[in-house]
Amino acid sequence: MNQIVGNAVHHTDIYLKDYERSIVSILTNRQVMEFIDLPSTREAYDFYTYRNTIREISVDPLFIRNPKLASVYLISDKQNAVYYYNGVTEQSFNAEDIRKQREYFLANTTADGQLSILNHTIIAGQENQMLTLVRRIRGFTSSELSGLLAIEMRSADLSALWKGIDLGKYGYLFIIDDKGNYVYHPDGTKVGTNVPAEFVGKLKQADSRSFIDASEGDQRMYVSLDSDYSGWKLVVSMPLRELRKPLSNIRSTTLVVGLFTLVLAILLAYRFGKSIAKPIQVLKSGMRETEKGNWATIPLPPHRDEIVELMVRYNLMVKRLSEAVDRVVQVELNNSEIRMERQKAEFQSLQLQINPHFMYNTLETIVCYATIQDSEEISEIVKALAYMLRYSVQTNLEEITVANELKHVLYYLVVLRHRIGREFEIDVAIKPEYLLHVMVRLTLQPLIENVFQHAFPEGLEDYHFIRIDGGIKEGIFWISVEDNGSGMSETKLTQLQEKLNANRLADGEIDETGIKGGIGVLNVHRRIQMVYGEAYGLRIESKSEQGTKMIMMMPASAEIQFS
Repeated sequence: MNQIVGNAVHHTDIYLKDYERSIVSILTNRQVMEFIDLPSTREAYDFYTYRNTIREISVDPLFIRNPKLASVYLISDKQNAVYYYNGVTEQSFNAEDIRKQREYFLANTTADGQLSILNHTIIAGQENQMLTLVRRIRGFTSSELSGLLAIEMRSADLSALWKGIDLGKYGYLFIIDDKGNYVYHPDGTKVGTNVPAEFVGKLKQADSRSFIDASEGDQRMYVSLDSDYSGWKLVVSMPLRELRKPLSNIRSTTLVVGLFTLVLAILLAYRFGKSIAKPIQVLKSGMRETEKGNWATIPLPPHRDEIVELMVRYNLMVKRLSEAVDRVVQVELNNSEIRMERQKAEFQSLQLQINPHFMYNTLETIVCYATIQDSEEISEIVKALAYMLRYSVQTNLEEITVANELKHVLYYLVVLRHRIGREFEIDVAIKPEYLLHVMVRLTLQPLIENVFQHAFPEGLEDYHFIRIDGGIKEGIFWISVEDNGSGMSETKLTQLQEKLNANRLADGEIDETGIKGGIGVLNVHRRIQMVYGEAYGLRIESKSEQGTKMIMMMPASAEIQFS
């Protein structure tokens, strides 16, 4: 029990220190310090600007790294306050509410800016369910601690730290703060209430030693340990009868096992000389054949005993080794094919990179001529082509952010607008928090181009649309391209799915009309698999005359990490 409570204290301190580092990352932000210095007579526009800037630079990345945070807020001595929420109902406060909050935090924090951990919340309906980590901070122009920075987390999330601790069916762990209140308890009704004074006295008297108490209805043993970091007292409780039960079980088990072992030893001694020598010889001969590389099983005698069971296991081992060797050979063949595909892809990439600077210079020359001739259309088209060329020949099978892929699509639309002679806007529904996820380079634009080539065969109409969306579901980061074009018949969709399942890079195949295809959806699918593995790739949903939806699936963990 001492070891269990020690581990619980260690993990809890690490968990809280991680959130303290998150607070430090915010309080060192210049916009945060400048907000603390804002006068009470500040302009509404200044307040709005600082509020949005702090959210974008500090708070949103913090919520992404720590999804269990419920809120972050700043309060200055000039009565300026901003509040940010994550997964909870947003609250609004008037000047009197802000004043009371500031007075409460000043009364429960230290003047030297040390972190304080409080069983407190400003969120209505969440009383006794939140922990607040708060500290005083300074502004940009003064060394005085003139502001407050606080983050709130759910106290129930602490229980996730102790899932690996086995305290049996009736054991549990709870936390008491330095004021004698329950911070965490499996019985949620006790959180925030006072611990009985008699029990607190026994805790102080026992220090880190165990003691027995019956205040909860039965005889239980308690062991506690103080956290130097948080000031909390973590207590492990187990019923006394459960602790004593193993001793009784050990005595009974020892007696039964001893008698059984004696009988078994007598039987084994009798059978040893009669039936063990011949099977061992047969097993020895089989092992010699295995050493020579002959994966042959050995015949089994009609009776069953331990040696025969060993022979059965030996035959099973020989069979599995033989199958494993076959699988290794097959894997080597598959790996050889994959390496050939990668070499082929790299060769194609090198072909695209032949003298790219010459192409860039040529395009720049065309831009200059277009400028002289006062042709803004040609200049715009060539600049977009130059960007797309530079972007496409940088590397092959390289990861890039969703934002960069969307930028590449934007330049493609510039060229397309002049090509089709009309404006066309793509609906991008991807949430901002997914824009820094990474994906395979040059996979989004080919899908958009495929839509324009195949989904609208009769030309673009006002009711046509293309929507790009993305998100995370069950560990998969997905990006979809959806249109309301002509769609595909069930037969054509089945044929396309078979090509995707073939797991090969598209190589300019000739379609049914006799036209040689380009990169297309097949290359997008295979290049995603070559970067992330064959568990990922492209999935297509389509119905004739109802549109098509192409979904790229990638690992959700592949994202830009903030430090």
